Amino acid sequence: MPATTGIEKKGLREREIFENEAPEYPAYVGLDVHKETIVAAIAREGRGKPESLGTIANKPKEVAKLVERLSREFGGEVLLYCYEAGPCGYVLYRQLVEMGQECHVVAPSKIPKKPGDRIKTDRRDARKLARLLRSGDLTAVWVPGEEQEAMRDLARARNDFKIQERKARQQLSAFMLRHGHSWPKGKTRWTKGHFEWMETRKFPHEWQYVVLQGYIRAVNAAEKRVADITAEMSMALPHWSMAPVVYSLMAFRGIDMVSAMGLLAELGDLTRFDSPKQLMGFLGLVPSIHASGPTKREGEITKTGNSRARRLLVEAAWAYRHPARMTAHLRRKAKNASEEAREISWKAQKRLCGRYRSLVYSGKNKNQTTVAVARELSGFIWDVTRVEMARFETPAR
Repeated sequence: MPATTGIEKKGLREREIFENEAPEYPAYVGLDVHKETIVAAIAREGRGKPESLGTIANKPKEVAKLVERLSREFGGEVLLYCYEAGPCGYVLYRQLVEMGQECHVVAPSKIPKKPGDRIKTDRRDARKLARLLRSGDLTAVWVPGEEQEAMRDLARARNDFKIQERKARQQLSAFMLRHGHSWPKGKTRWTKGHFEWMETRKFPHEWQYVVLQGYIRAVNAAEKRVADITAEMSMALPHWSMAPVVYSLMAFRGIDMVSAMGLLAELGDLTRFDSPKQLMGFLGLVPSIHASGPTKREGEITKTGNSRARRLLVEAAWAYRHPARMTAHLRRKAKNASEEAREISWKAQKRLCGRYRSLVYSGKNKNQTTVAVARELSGFIWDVTRVEMARFETPAR
C-alpha cells in the first residue's frame, strides 16, 4: 500500500490527542464555518476570555491571510485550529495542515451545551469553540485522506442512486395499483416480463399511457445509474490501497463487493480502534445505559457514529438467520481473500448463525437479534482488517 501523506499522518494523531492530555499551544482558534463566510475567535493561553477575530470570506486566499497574520503575532509558532464537521467538508482542514498548522474537525453532537443558553450567534459559536478547544472538551472526528474520501464519494453516490431507484419503482407501482393492476404475488418484480406485463395493461384515457411510459422510463434511467456506478466501483477497486481488505471482507457471509467497499469507505482503517468494543461503540451498536445509584437500565442501541456503516452491517447480519454452510457462492466471493480471512469468516459464520438461532429460540425479537448479530459481526470484521493491515508496513488510513 502507498505510504500515507503528511496530511493523513496528522489526521491519524487526532484520536490520540483527544484521548490523552492535549499538548500546549500558544493560542487556540475556533472557526464557525459557513458556505460564504468564516467567523473566527481566539483563546490565548491561560484562563482569559476568547476574543473575536471578525468575519472573513470562506476562500483559500482569505484563510491564508488570517493564518499568516496569527503566525506573525505568535512568532511563527504552531497554533491549534478547529471547526465543526459539516457540509463544507475537509477542504479547510487540509489547507490549514498544509500551511503547517494543527487542526481538528470536531463532532457537533459531542460539543458541550449549557441547558440555559438560549442565544446562538456565529460570534458566540466561534468563541465557544475556541474556549472548549483550549480546555480539551471537544471530540475530533477521523479525517479521511483524499483517496479515502474519493472512494467514500463513490460509495455514497451509489447509495443515493439506489434510493432514487427505489423511489421511482414505488411511484410506478403506486400508479399501477391505483388503476387496479397488481402484479401476482410471489412472482419476481422488475424483470423483462414484469415490464412487458405493465405495458400491456389497459387504461381508460390516452394520456395515462403517456404517464405509464414516463414512470417506466424513470425506473429504467434509475436502474442504469445504479448499474453504471456499480461498474465504476468495480473498476476502481483494484487501484484502491484498501483493495486487499475489501477482498478479505467479501469472504464473510452477507458481504459482497458493494457492501465491503461501502464499509471501508465510511470507516477507513479499522485498526485505529484499539479493540472491537471501541468499533462497536463508534458504530452505535451498543445498548444505551442509564445508571443512577442502585438503578441501572439498558435501552435501545445508542445509534451514534456512522449510520451508513451501521446500516450496511445490519443488512449483512440478516444473512446469518440461515444455518451455517459453505456454499459455492461463498467460495466464489472469497477467491481473492487470504487464508486467514477465510478461517475467520468461517468461524464468524458458525458463531453468528448459532447466536441468531439461540436468541430467537429464547424469545428475542428478530430485529433485536439481527442487531446483536451485527454487533458481533463488526468484531470479526475488525479482526480481519487487523490481520490484513499487519501485512503492510505503512497502512493507508
